[in-house]
Order: sequence, then structure tokens, then C-alpha cells
Amino acid sequence: MSPRKKKAEANVVEMPAAASPVVSLDDPSLYFNRELSLLEFQHRVLEEALDERNKLLERVKFLSIVSSNLDEFFMVRNAALKQKLKAGNQDLSIDGKTVGQQLSAVRGRVGTLMKEIYDCFHKHLLPDLAREGIRIVSWQSLDERERDALRVYFQDTVFPVLTPLAVDPGRPFPHISNLSMNLAVVLNDTDGREHFARLKVPERLPQLVSVPALRVQRKASPARKFVWIEDLIAANLDSLFPGLEIVESHPFHVTRDAEVAIKELESDDLLETVEEAVWRRRFRKPVRLQTDSGISGRVLETLVENLGVEPTDVFKVHGPIDLARLRQLPMLDRPELCDAPFEPFTPEVFSSQSDEDMFSVIRRGDRLLHHPFDSFQPVVEMLRKAAVDPDVLAIKMTLYRVGKNSPIVKALLEAIENGKQVAVLVELKARFDEESNIEWARALEREGVHVVYGLLGLKVHCKIALIVRREADGIRRYVHLGTGNYNPFTARLYTDLSLFTANEEIGMDASDLFNQLTGYSHKADFRRLLVAPLTMRSRLEAMIRRETALGSRGRLIFKTNALEDKSMIRLLYEASQAGVKVDLIVRGICCLRAGVPGVSDNITVRSIVGRFLEHSRIYYFGNDGKEEIYSGSADLMPRNLDRRVELLFPVLNPKIVRYLKDVVFEKYLSDTRKVRIAKPDGTYESGRGSVDAQAWFVAHRAKLRSL
Repeated sequence: MSPRKKKAEANVVEMPAAASPVVSLDDPSLYFNRELSLLEFQHRVLEEALDERNKLLERVKFLSIVSSNLDEFFMVRNAALKQKLKAGNQDLSIDGKTVGQQLSAVRGRVGTLMKEIYDCFHKHLLPDLAREGIRIVSWQSLDERERDALRVYFQDTVFPVLTPLAVDPGRPFPHISNLSMNLAVVLNDTDGREHFARLKVPERLPQLVSVPALRVQRKASPARKFVWIEDLIAANLDSLFPGLEIVESHPFHVTRDAEVAIKELESDDLLETVEEAVWRRRFRKPVRLQTDSGISGRVLETLVENLGVEPTDVFKVHGPIDLARLRQLPMLDRPELCDAPFEPFTPEVFSSQSDEDMFSVIRRGDRLLHHPFDSFQPVVEMLRKAAVDPDVLAIKMTLYRVGKNSPIVKALLEAIENGKQVAVLVELKARFDEESNIEWARALEREGVHVVYGLLGLKVHCKIALIVRREADGIRRYVHLGTGNYNPFTARLYTDLSLFTANEEIGMDASDLFNQLTGYSHKADFRRLLVAPLTMRSRLEAMIRRETALGSRGRLIFKTNALEDKSMIRLLYEASQAGVKVDLIVRGICCLRAGVPGVSDNITVRSIVGRFLEHSRIYYFGNDGKEEIYSGSADLMPRNLDRRVELLFPVLNPKIVRYLKDVVFEKYLSDTRKVRIAKPDGTYESGRGSVDAQAWFVAHRAKLRSL
């Protein structure tokens, strides 16, 4: 045998007999596309509308929600992709797609989702509603007496609000406002000339018009009949265009780009800049045109040409446009068709019957509220108490989405009246809440509150309130930290956590943070809080690596709204490869692929979609028995870790640690009804069992030990 052949055989012998291929964690196929993942979440919401185990009007609500969510998807995500395409952006997505490829994939998925939405409406909800005496019908199906009654309503209520706008050389095509419902009308004049007019459907009138009950119907009957308002208007166009022939009319709905860049660095006044950006948003380019499927080619051509939409942005629907308007139906007085109402629980130590002062309660130990199962009212009462307490010297807090008639703002204004020093950061750049936040900022400023409008280049998304109080043993800080907004209305709809603490180190961290938000502090380290974009990413990465080093003794449980950050996903893959058991509860976007052999075998991804919007973020690290839990406002997304001011706070009270680990996580991980479990291809398998975590908390929260 030649030396060369012997060497070759030797090389063969030295190779492992069953070598596993090395998997590169940079492989784009290991990551799921962000936009497609968000659309997959919309499909999970749609599943709730299809689930016959849900009460009927709750199913209607879910169909309304998914339709509204799609509007926002086009305004924000689809619009951002189109902006990138126009700018020639060459960046690839996390899964290796170009901008053009992403847009193409989005169109295909949206088309499928829209078909499923209208199938749900026509094949499931309409028949089920009809069986319960709630019918949505066409004008043509009404008898003459019903039409006469609706004509009276039209003349008295609808007609005075309508403003037909002609389109001709002297009257240009009008501006079509975002998300407005419109009618495109073609008319013939007496001399045979053809005209085109646009008619905006009034937004403030009921979109589903109740057909007046006739006397022959029994008064006690719950039966109701409705027609869409655009059908009513279309049937009475002769009142608006007397002497002209109505040739055809078609409803259409426009969605505009809402991604307006705010040039903060060039701004002398951020408030004025944001105001201008909000005003500009009204005139942004349309990114979607929805019409009925029967629209004629010439009318569609007129709309496409005048609106400047691309043919690929046109979506024809087989049924009523904008099913978000179905939200009117759950307000019907049919309690048997809705979830039973429940009253959030108020822990005894926070109740009005308690003899103990709220501040002394917090001094004794950290307290947790689990919303909406626990009432949000103690948060409001804490600020009200601080506003009138003569020993309170200062109140500082952040406001992101506040809501209307805010009791929080009223408490802050009362504090100013009582001579407290009040400083508030109002985040003007909170998308779709800019106008409301501008109004609140000005109202607070007028009363003497120190108002800061956010930081240049960063959105302030953290939820924190600091109360500085003079006590017998010196100055003490009381801190509220939350995962949700200071909004009592959404606190009844979202699952969130509120932590009250008088911990000295957290209090000092809170003071340092507010000094950064209101002043020029460059402090880059904190004692207890994880603060983005300063320390959060590095600390989270270090804690994940610590679990990875423990191998099979490691344990990670993360509950978050979104998991998109590639570095974080890669670290979770490495943890899984090391044998760490990883449970992820991710409501919406998840770019991690669970269950990929050799990469994520030890990772499960669950999504809970139910009665309440899952909004709390909780991060658990086993730490070889020395458990650590952090909670706060931050999701695992690049924007949260790098481009926002975010907070994660440590849970230091052992009782609260046990509640979050052994109750909250245990219930969510054992859910078999509202859970969806992710598969490696990015789709989700629905739970078919009967264990509903949210329902359990509604039924048992008052029975749990006070936290």
C-alpha cells in the first residue's frame, strides 16, 4: 500500500463515526420573520372569534379586535416596509429576507387572513347571531314598513350630517381621512353627463343602524335587526342628489401611513415638533385601499389614480368593509351572550376599611397587585394620599398612555395646589396618543407642574412613580413600579403587575433615574434597577449566560409581549444547547423557533390569548436555587433594549417571588384552553383542554394570600 493511501485511510479513521453537523446560530432559517409573526398573532386572535366555547358577543368582540389590529399593522408595520423600499434600504430581516420579499410575503399572508376573517363573519358569526335574534341584514331584505321607518331616521339624523363632495375641474378630489368609511358615487345628469362624488360616512353615528321594532313584535322579545349605515345611505342617495340618476355607488376605506419621523435633533421645541408631525400624519400616503368586491373597474381606477395607491395595495372584500365596527354589538343588553362581569379584588391592607396608613403598609414590606384581578385603585389612592399628605414633599412620575379624565393627573394637579413639588415626564412620542399627551402636558404645565417631554432620540416607556416623604427618622422614598400604563381603564383589560416598595436602594435608583430624565446626569450604573439603554441588555445577557453555565441545572422562564432581539434569541439557543430548560410565554411577536433539533430542543414557546390582553413582563432566573425575578415594562426587542428608557425591577420579597413562580407561572404553564404552543415553522397549535389561567385568577384571586 502506498504511503499516500495509508495517510488517506488514517484520515478517514480519525473522523467521528456519527459526527453531528455544527449548527451556525447565525443561520437565518433559525429565525422567524417579525412581520409574519405579528400576523400569526392576529390569526390567534381570530381563533378566539371562531371558538364556540366563548360567549357569542365575546367572539364578535375578537373579530372586531383583529380587524382593528390589521388597520394598525398596515399603518405602522406595512408602512415602515414601504418606506424602506422607497429609500432603497438593503438591510435583510432577521430571517434573511429583503424588504421586497417581506412585502410580498406579508401580502400573501394578509390575503389568507382576510379570507379567514370574512369566512368567520359570514359562515359562523352571522348564523350564530341570527339564532340569538341578532340579525345584520341588507336593505334589500327589509319590508316596506321597515324601510319607511329607516327613511325617517335617515332624514332626521343622518341626512343633516352628510356632505356630498363633487369631483370635477373646479372641485378637485377631496382628502380622504385615515380609516374613514366613504361612498364613491357615480351619477348621470339630465343631459347625459356623468359625474363622480364622494360621500363620507359619519363616524359619530351608530355604524350598525337598528331597524325600528314594529308593533306586531312582542315588547319582551330580545330580537334585534340591524343594517350597516353605508347601506342605509346608499339606499337614500336620491335625497342627496335630487334630479340626477344614481348609476352606482361603492363603499371604500383608506388606511394611511402613520410612521412619521420626528426630527428631534433639529427641533427647538419638541412639543411643537410632535404637534406638527401629528398634523402631517393626516396627509401621509395611503398604504391600503379596501373596497367591496363588486366595485366596477372605472370606479376603482378613479380611486386608485386619485389616492395614489399601488394596485397591490387594493383589497376587495366580500362583505362589509371595516369589521372593527362590530364593537358596537357587544354593548347590547344581552348579558347571557357576554362574559360575566367581575369586580377586581382590593387587598384588605389597601381597602378603605383598613385602619393602617398606606405608607406604613408599604414600609412594612413590598406589596404586589396583579391587575386586572387586583384593583388598580390603590395606585390612584397612593397618589391621592400623597397629594394631600402634609409630610409629602415631592412627587415624580412618568406618563406614557394616560387616557381621558385621568384621576392620576387630577391627583398631580391637587398636589401642586397643596404646595408639593411635582415633576412629570410626559412621553409625547407615544404612538397614537400624541394628541392626548400634548393636552395633558399643557394642562399640567399651566398649573405649575415641572413637565419634561421625553429625551432626544429615546422614547421613555418605563412606568415609575416616586414619592418623597418627610418622616420622623428622615426622608423616605416610596416607589410604584409597573408593567402597564397609569391608565385605570386599560388596567381592567390588561394583565399587569404593580409593585409598591420603600426599599432604600430602589428609592435611590428612582431618584437617580429622574435626575437623568429631567436634568443632565450621566449616571450609568444603578444599585437594583435594570435600566435601558444603559444596563439592561448587559445584565440580562449575563444572567442568561449564568444559567447556560449551569447546564441542565439551569432554568429560565420569561413572560413577555414580544421576543425579537437576535442577540437574546441566540443566547436562549445557547442555553437550550447546554441543557437549560427554557419556558417562554410570548403573547405576540416571537422570532425564535422552538423545538429545532440541536438548537432549541429544550425551549417551549406559549402564547396566551384570552379575555384579557396579556401585558405583564416577568423574567425568572433559577440561579442554582438562588432564584431571581425581574419585572417591568421592557420586551425583548431592540427598541426596548437600545432605543427606549425602560425599567426592569427586582422582586425582593420572598412571598412575591413564590406567588410569581408557583402561582402565576404555574397557572400559565398549565393552561390548556387559551394557550397556543409554537411549532418550529412559526405556526401555533391551539390548546384543546379546559384549564383557563385567566379564568382561574378571576375565580381565585380573592382567596389567595394578600401580597
